[in-house]
Amino acid sequence: MKSQYIHKDDFNMKKKISFIITICLISVLLYVFTNLHSDADAKVTKSGFYFDTIISITLYGTADESYIDQCFDMASQYENLLSNTIDNSDISRINANAGKSAVEVSDDTVEILKAGIKYGELSHGAFDITIGNLSSLWNFSEIAENTDSDDNEVDASYLPPDEEIASIIKHIDYTKIEIDGNKVKLLDAGAKLDLGGIAKGFIADKMKAYLTSQGINSGFINLGGNVLTLGEKADATDYTIGIQRPFDESGNTITTVEVKDKSVVTSGIYERYYRVNGKIYHHILDVSTGYPYDNGLYSVTIISDSSMDGDALSTICFALGLDKGMELIESLDDVEAVFVTDDYEIISSSGV
Repeated sequence: MKSQYIHKDDFNMKKKISFIITICLISVLLYVFTNLHSDADAKVTKSGFYFDTIISITLYGTADESYIDQCFDMASQYENLLSNTIDNSDISRINANAGKSAVEVSDDTVEILKAGIKYGELSHGAFDITIGNLSSLWNFSEIAENTDSDDNEVDASYLPPDEEIASIIKHIDYTKIEIDGNKVKLLDAGAKLDLGGIAKGFIADKMKAYLTSQGINSGFINLGGNVLTLGEKADATDYTIGIQRPFDESGNTITTVEVKDKSVVTSGIYERYYRVNGKIYHHILDVSTGYPYDNGLYSVTIISDSSMDGDALSTICFALGLDKGMELIESLDDVEAVFVTDDYEIISSSGV
């Protein structure tokens, strides 16, 4: 039988090896623990200006700004594709060739145009991305931004003539958008695309998809008021998102909603408006009349998975009014809404 005796030197060597392995394991565990703890506490925030609005992004679990920089690069790229005020954008080229010829555009442009048509169908034309000429005629952004009045009061001469409005609304018709592969044509020479009603939501969704693909699962994107959350907060609680009190210049909230991994988008008449003899004229336009809606609502907030859906549905529900808008929301899965009336009453859907 072989002896079971172990030489003392061999024994000491094994002890040394065992000790070294133990120290290495402890070192690895400490490194992992320390970095996990550091990542959990890490946070990075940056802001930029694109699409004529401020974009602010906050990420938890990382201090690497490059993720946000990539999102800003995406915003710039999409602005150059989708803006109707940049001469060589896909949308501007389609508008310039309206009634003439088809234009070759990017896959992203086709995607958002198809979504715009879908929302037009859902709303029976109340939401229409060929509204561009009517929006330009009212010119809410420029007039409201340049008024010297505290309450945005302007002279009646700023109101567009009735006959011009009547002429333009004849050409608002999303069914006149023809898409064949990547070729797009506006069949009506008097039509003009304007993606302002869904572009911010589209871009926010694309940013979130990129961030989650990079393993970023906590944070939020605020794209000009379109708030899109990633997962839950770093402390595993929901995000508290405020809904602005209409016409409150200090930005005070009228109520809040608790969400995680959701989009919160509000359309309100106080965002872009002016007054003539005390009467409010705002940017949410009724395409059937050419004039702003006057239906007893100040704002509609949509809580949904997709920010683009929230963008479109907030406008659609405002257009439909409280009763029909709420009926639509209750028919949709995983979508909720908060309506604020012109007497500041808050009315929420069943899941809020």
